[in-house]
Amino acid sequence: MSNKIHIYCKYLFVSGLASTVISCSNTRFLKEGQMLYTEAKVKIENDTISKKEKKDLQAALEANLTPKPNSTFLGMRPKLYFYNIAKEPKKDKGFNYWLKYKIGEKPVLLGDVDREFNKDIIVNYSENKGYFNAKASYDTVSKNKKAQVIYTVRPGSRYLIDGVKFQKDSTLVNQEIQGLAGKTFLKNGRPFDLDVIKAERDRIDNGLKERGFYYFHPDNIIVQADSTVSKNHKVELNVKLKDNTPDLATQQFGIDKVIVFPNYNIQDVKDGKYSIPMDKDSLSKYAFDDIYVIDPQHKFKPKIFDRALYFKKGDLYNRSNHNLTLNRLISLGVFKFVKNEFVVSDSLSHKFDAYYLLTPRQIQSLRLEALGRTNSANYAGSELNLNWTHRNFFRGAEQFKAAIYGAFDFQMGGAQNANNIFRAGTNVQLSIPRIVAPFRFHSSSEFVPRTNITLGYEFQNRTQYYTLNNFTGSFGYLWKENARKEHELKVIDITLVSPANVTDEYRRISATNPAMGRIVDKQLIFGPTYSFTYTNTMLPKTNTVYYKGTLDLAGNITGLATGADVKKDKQKNIFGIPFSQYVKIENDFRFYHKFTEKSSLATRFIGGIAYPYGNSEFIPFSKQFFSGGSNSIRAFRARTLGPGSFDPRTIDPSIYFDQSGDIKLELNAEYRANLYKFLNAAVFVDAGNIWLLHDDKDRPGAKFSKDFLNEIAVGAGVGLRLDFSILILRLDLAMPLRVPYYQKGDRWAFDKINFGDSNWRKDNLVLNIAIGYPF
Repeated sequence: MSNKIHIYCKYLFVSGLASTVISCSNTRFLKEGQMLYTEAKVKIENDTISKKEKKDLQAALEANLTPKPNSTFLGMRPKLYFYNIAKEPKKDKGFNYWLKYKIGEKPVLLGDVDREFNKDIIVNYSENKGYFNAKASYDTVSKNKKAQVIYTVRPGSRYLIDGVKFQKDSTLVNQEIQGLAGKTFLKNGRPFDLDVIKAERDRIDNGLKERGFYYFHPDNIIVQADSTVSKNHKVELNVKLKDNTPDLATQQFGIDKVIVFPNYNIQDVKDGKYSIPMDKDSLSKYAFDDIYVIDPQHKFKPKIFDRALYFKKGDLYNRSNHNLTLNRLISLGVFKFVKNEFVVSDSLSHKFDAYYLLTPRQIQSLRLEALGRTNSANYAGSELNLNWTHRNFFRGAEQFKAAIYGAFDFQMGGAQNANNIFRAGTNVQLSIPRIVAPFRFHSSSEFVPRTNITLGYEFQNRTQYYTLNNFTGSFGYLWKENARKEHELKVIDITLVSPANVTDEYRRISATNPAMGRIVDKQLIFGPTYSFTYTNTMLPKTNTVYYKGTLDLAGNITGLATGADVKKDKQKNIFGIPFSQYVKIENDFRFYHKFTEKSSLATRFIGGIAYPYGNSEFIPFSKQFFSGGSNSIRAFRARTLGPGSFDPRTIDPSIYFDQSGDIKLELNAEYRANLYKFLNAAVFVDAGNIWLLHDDKDRPGAKFSKDFLNEIAVGAGVGLRLDFSILILRLDLAMPLRVPYYQKGDRWAFDKINFGDSNWRKDNLVLNIAIGYPF
């Protein structure tokens, strides 16, 4: 007992010493007469306002005071201490510079505080929030070379709105403002608030911009406050146009001509090839419906602009169509810069010409990629990709992409030639910037909807085991409601797997493990797929989310038409090939919480199920779920986890076999922090597994049951991320904390952790090297 007390007291002594060194000793670095500025407080003396109002006002006033004292951590100022102990660097680099100016923080002194300025801020802010006739004073309290400033404010009673009037006269602009008055932010009984008044001016401006008042500005509106007409601390507001409002701001403009330069560049303007405004007599030869496309070389079909532009001759100008047009031109993907200008063409009739100046991106690009990689089961290999992109394939902003690739993987650490893998293939995609369908599809989104057509072929050879020929094709649509919601519907998504050269050795293995035999089954998979994505992660918010839900229906209509039922009759075929029939649903939900600008928490949940029926007894191998790897549960190698409590150690280690399942549950959590510029760190925990829907005698424990929680695998680790803006290189080191194929009651692995044992490290520490974040 005495030893424990002694150690505890010693810890307190050391801890107290550290606190003294870091916090109190900062003052010894001050020069004679200097005081360390430690705090600013605001006291409010007013008994007529509620506690909540007082608390809110106090927090707002303190947030507006400048400068801010040095940052603290548990009552200490470590950043200030690092600044003080670091030597003054001779150059703007090196360890001393990094410690003093990057890690450290310059002391904030009392002499840096303009107390009169802060007093004026307090008075002005209080009055802007309706506390008229506010008065403020301040006192400075100092001790031991430390100083704090206490501001006292007497705000008086808060004034409330008692009546809102909008100027009435016969001018068009005032009539339009009257029409907007019904949705005013200025409500009777609400406190006077300058920020709300500014928002009201912006609201009126936005409303007028939608009604053709292109040159209007919020500063053209004035809101006068009159506190003399009412008693009991109330104020009447009068919303009106300023007397010096320019004439242009009061005029309602319409569209005369719409003129597009799809191959615009500033050098042509300098060379005198064209000018803005353009001579009207030279426009006639470029006319297309109600627009003029200045494209002498005919690089673009005029029809694409007819679909993208939301202004037509005779339309009234409005800001929504203005922004919508610019965004749709950008989303075509063929223009690098999009700019527009409005030039008054007829001041008497209040019309202008709309010019769109479009600078194309590089129409064609060719890219060669060489990749090196490692895989599960000690595989290493490389991949070579040649990609060609044409962004205006049929002169209608169609994007055509073609790729040829080759890859090989070989097993290290032994002569396992039978396990070497070679892949080669090609794929093409045509993306058309409109919906190609027998029906009319109207979209008012700022994003252009697309029709996507893909074709692909891959040759896969697992040496001395088998050869697979994979053919893929799809036809479908991609459209976005807005920046947050995206839909993708593949009307038809086809996969044909045709095996060849299956060796006797692999047939022998398949006889003992039917799941491996299904890899080389001849398969025909076709049907629609639909996915919906919602995200607001691009917004500057503390909490953001991402969700993607996918529905995959294979062979459902064909199964009904043919009466397919594998349990009652033999499988139905198309062109001699059994077709797959199943329903697959997958959900991916992510939540992000930002603690500070340099630290955040990222979490993810994945839940999915695939159910075979009708013509299929099993889900096709390529459509099953997998777990483990650099983007999943990182403490287990890719595709080696599960299903359920099945022990993969019972499989012949010379055989490379991916574990697959019909059900997947996964939960990930990761704390991310920036260490220095491009260097980021992470601490993470992953949990989950996959399961089968039905019993498999060759994989005991694989079936999903009510005991599934006891079969959850858990892993944890730390990571480094090198963020080079265009590339994020990720290194995650993970270890298993819970192994589902251990004996019940012995699945938690905390008591087995032994970093000093090389064999333990070899079997349990998994290094994942990847590009980008896992989620």
